[in-house]
Amino acid sequence: MARILVVDDEQKIREVIREYSEFNGHEVTEAADGMIAVGLCKLNDYDLIVMDIMMPKLDGFSASKEIRKTKDIPIIMLSARGEEYDKLHGFDLGIDDYVVKPFSPKELMARINAVLSRKSASQKAPAGIMAFDGLEINIPARTVTVDGQKVELTPKEYDLLFYLVENKNIALSRDKLLSDIWGYDFFGDDRTIDTHIKNLRNNLGKYRDYIVTLRGVGYKFEA
Repeated sequence: MARILVVDDEQKIREVIREYSEFNGHEVTEAADGMIAVGLCKLNDYDLIVMDIMMPKLDGFSASKEIRKTKDIPIIMLSARGEEYDKLHGFDLGIDDYVVKPFSPKELMARINAVLSRKSASQKAPAGIMAFDGLEINIPARTVTVDGQKVELTPKEYDLLFYLVENKNIALSRDKLLSDIWGYDFFGDDRTIDTHIKNLRNNLGKYRDYIVTLRGVGYKFEA
């Protein structure tokens, strides 16, 4: 059983999601706006949040940013708007999935169960082994696989990826990456980091977007 927080200003939508979620064995808490959702997340732990975008008091994007400051909870965003910009903005914030209204409750439940399964698989991974969808990173063995296929990296690319993953969701400046990975006596410049990041992304293929560029700052591994 998973604890799901459903956030939407439309009562009928909350009721439909509750009905299907409880039928699937989940426990549901409801919130009518983003402010209430942020408050509930400060007091309680949830396994997943289903969040509408357009709500009074605090919209879904803003509420998600506030929640992510203290809790790493998977979020599925709901919206009546299907524009590409909205989807990209949501994924930039670390949203796990995006569903456009009107939606099929059965499809939404399939997406909920898929996100919960990914979270469960990641939590059950042995120490030092991390899975992000089809990307598996085994730090003790110094191996990386993409959809089951082993990827060969240079020693510094391994070091850089492992460092990013161990500090996931944390903004890391180029200077910090240089000093912690290459050492204080390294005479290179920021372009060294950029080049290695470019090569690393190419090797990660469709999972390249886990490495996020922070303009004017550096990078972070966002999961």
